[in-house]
Amino acid sequence: MAIFEGAGVALLTPFDHKGEVNFPKLSELIEEQIAGGTDAIISCGTTGESSTMSHEEHVEVIRYTCEAVKGRIPVIAGTGSNCTKEAIHLSKEAEKAGADGLLLVTPYYNKATQNGLITHYKAIAEAVNIPILLYHIPGRTGVTMKPETIVTLCREVPNIVGVKEASGNFSSIATMMHLADGCVDLYSGNDDQIVPLLAMGGKGVISVLSNVAPRQTHDICQFFFDGDVKRSLELQLKAVPLITQLFCEVNPIPVKTAMNLMGKEVGPLRLPLTEMEAANQKNLAAAMKEYGI
Repeated sequence: MAIFEGAGVALLTPFDHKGEVNFPKLSELIEEQIAGGTDAIISCGTTGESSTMSHEEHVEVIRYTCEAVKGRIPVIAGTGSNCTKEAIHLSKEAEKAGADGLLLVTPYYNKATQNGLITHYKAIAEAVNIPILLYHIPGRTGVTMKPETIVTLCREVPNIVGVKEASGNFSSIATMMHLADGCVDLYSGNDDQIVPLLAMGGKGVISVLSNVAPRQTHDICQFFFDGDVKRSLELQLKAVPLITQLFCEVNPIPVKTAMNLMGKEVGPLRLPLTEMEAANQKNLAAAMKEYGI
């Protein structure tokens, strides 16, 4: 059984004016997401600015999120690292904190071989008892996982159950799903590609868009599951201009800007991320208005 089906939000981490984690605001965001129909919370992923958190902050945000969600929907913790030992430590801590699953990005910068990737993921999986999603995003990591590698891990390791696919390479994804023969739970990692990946047998999306449009993102998936592919596609295509602006600068700069434009007061970004350029912010605001948020 999949960890979740539908739209999981890659939840941003709100900061206060001092740049510290704003836990009361985090609680508000979680409640809004659940009320909006979000099917899972992904804590401390890329959108959550985990790369600028200390280990202590990272674990505390995961723990707080699990406590706030109270089992109403699954919580998946981002615990990947380019250091296997560090990924094991964070994964164990996330499991103790109550996470329902883990999201593990490919080890960046090291540029491991396919055998290295398999060994890395197997070592982490052996250290925990909760399900794991691989996170394939070569544009950020410089590492490509071959379809055969993903399938091998999902077939041979009981608690490696699927992949968040953000490569955008439909041919590679199709090959993977052919080889998998049902052993890989596929999630779109790109908001403009939800419907195509659902059509390949995907279980849903891990979404940036869900931060600002939880109900709409959930509905893209739910209409597809209900057999109304036409309505699902209409919602997907309607969101494309907004999605384009949400990625016109590196994530999560635009989505955090969007949330602040909506009056959510999620605070600043942490360096080396900086505030959105004025021209891009203007285009983002226009896209939000056109979309109706």
